[in-house]
Amino acid sequence: MSQRQGRWILLLAWGLLGLGAGYASAQPPAEPSGLAAAAAIEGALVDVIARAEKSVVAVARVRKPPSGETFPLEFRPDPFGRGLGPSGPGPADPDFVPTEYGTGVVIDRAGLILTAYHVLGQESEYYVTTHDRKVYKAWVKAADPRSDLAVLSIDATNLTPIELGDATGLKKGQLVVALGNPYAIARDGQASAAWGIVSNLSRKAPPVAGAPESASRPTLHHFGTLIQTDAKLNLGTSGGPLLNLEGKMIGLCVALAAVTGFDKGAGYAIPVDDTFRRVLGRLKEGREVEYGFLGIQPINLRPQELIEGLDGIRVDRVVSGTPAARYGLKPGDLITAVNRHPIHEADGLVLEVGRLPVEATARLAVLRDGRRRSIDVVLAKYPVRGEKIVTTRPPDWRGLRVDYPTAYVDDDPAARAGLSFFDDGVVVTEVAAPSPAHQAGLRPGTRITHVGRTPVRTPREFQTATAGQSGPVTLRLGDDAAGSMVSVPES
Repeated sequence: MSQRQGRWILLLAWGLLGLGAGYASAQPPAEPSGLAAAAAIEGALVDVIARAEKSVVAVARVRKPPSGETFPLEFRPDPFGRGLGPSGPGPADPDFVPTEYGTGVVIDRAGLILTAYHVLGQESEYYVTTHDRKVYKAWVKAADPRSDLAVLSIDATNLTPIELGDATGLKKGQLVVALGNPYAIARDGQASAAWGIVSNLSRKAPPVAGAPESASRPTLHHFGTLIQTDAKLNLGTSGGPLLNLEGKMIGLCVALAAVTGFDKGAGYAIPVDDTFRRVLGRLKEGREVEYGFLGIQPINLRPQELIEGLDGIRVDRVVSGTPAARYGLKPGDLITAVNRHPIHEADGLVLEVGRLPVEATARLAVLRDGRRRSIDVVLAKYPVRGEKIVTTRPPDWRGLRVDYPTAYVDDDPAARAGLSFFDDGVVVTEVAAPSPAHQAGLRPGTRITHVGRTPVRTPREFQTATAGQSGPVTLRLGDDAAGSMVSVPES
C-alpha cells in the first residue's frame, strides 16, 4: 500500500466510523483513534482476501515446440552472481518461470477453472498451480472468443469454488479488491492482491491494434460492458477475480489500459451479470456459446437530431435473409429500445442484441414516419470470429451438421463480402467422410430447405424433423430455383 493510499483509507475509515458512532446514540462514544479506524478497514480487506484467495490459481502457458525442436535450456541465477550452468526445470518445478502466464478462478470443486480467453494461445500446454502449491496439467474444456471467457479442466477434487456476486448494482466509488498473478510472481499459487475503487461502468474495450475495422472489435466488451477500476491490474492478472467487500466475485479481470503515452492505471473487468452467468453455464458444460443476430447496419443520429430531442439509432441498411428483413424492419427506422432497454448509440444496439441467445425474441421499440410501434423479432445466430473450443457437441445426423446461414458466413469470405443470406433453410457446416450424408453428395455450404415435406428454417427444426427417422430420408436443397432432392441413406 502506498503512503497516499494509506492516508486516504485512514481518513475514509475515520470519517465512516465517526458518522456511524454519531448516529448510533445521542451521546456517542469517544471517537476511535485514527489507527483503530484504519485497522478496521485493514481488517475488512484482509478478510476479503482470505475468503477468496483459496479459489484463485496461477495459469502458465507453455508453447509446444515445433516438430524436431526442443525448448532452450534455462540458466538458473546464482545469488552470488556466479553462473551455475544450464538446466531445464519443467512446469511443475518451483523454479520454473513461465514466459506466458495469467490467472484463473475455481468455479467447480471437481477441477474447473475459469480464465480469460486471451490467456490461451495456439499450440500450447497449460499448467495450473492451486493455492496449496500443487501443479496440475490442464486442458481447455471450452473457450468463447466473443465473451473473452474460457474454462480449463484439471484432475483435482475438493477445490474451493469462488463465490459469485452480482455486478448489476455496482456504483462508482465502491471499494474492490483484485487478486491475480502479476508478472508471474504468484506462480506458486499464492495470489497477489491490489485494491481500489470502481472508477466507471459500461466501458468499452480499446479496439484491437493493427486489426482491420471489421475485426477490431471482436468481443461484446468492445461495445460497452466493462467495469473500470483503478486497482492495479498488471500483466498476468487477466483471469483473476475482482471482489466486493463481501468477498464475492463481481468481475473477472481482463485488461489494463495500455495506450502509449497515457497513464496505465485504468484496469477493466468483465461484470458478473446475467450474460456472464449464461456464458459460464455453457462453458462449464463444454458447449458452444451462441449469440443473437438481428441483421441491420445501425448508424448514430446526427448531432442536430439529438439537439431536437430524438433518441435511439437509425437503421441504415437491412440485410436480406436475416430476421430484420423477415420481420419488417426498414431503412430509416429509428430503434429506441430493445426489450425496454433504451438505446442511445449504435454500439448500444449491438450490445443489447448480442446479450441475447439464439432464437430469443427481441422486442424493438421503433419510430417510423413519426409513429411509434413495437416489433418482435426472433433472432438468428451471430457469426463469432476467432477460434471456438467446444468439447460437448450435439450428435451429427448421418454424418452432417447444420447451422444458421448467418453463422456459417464467418468461414465463407465470398458470402461475407456480399453480406446476403437466406432465411428459408439451414446450411450444412460439416460432412464426415465416409458417411451416409457424404455418400449422398452433401457438402459444407449446401442449403437444406425441407426434410421430406417439412420446411426447416433453424437447426432445431432440422433436428426435430430428422429425429427418429429410419431408412432413406429425402432432403430438398435450395441451391437452385426449383430445389433439387437428395436421398440420404441410413447407413
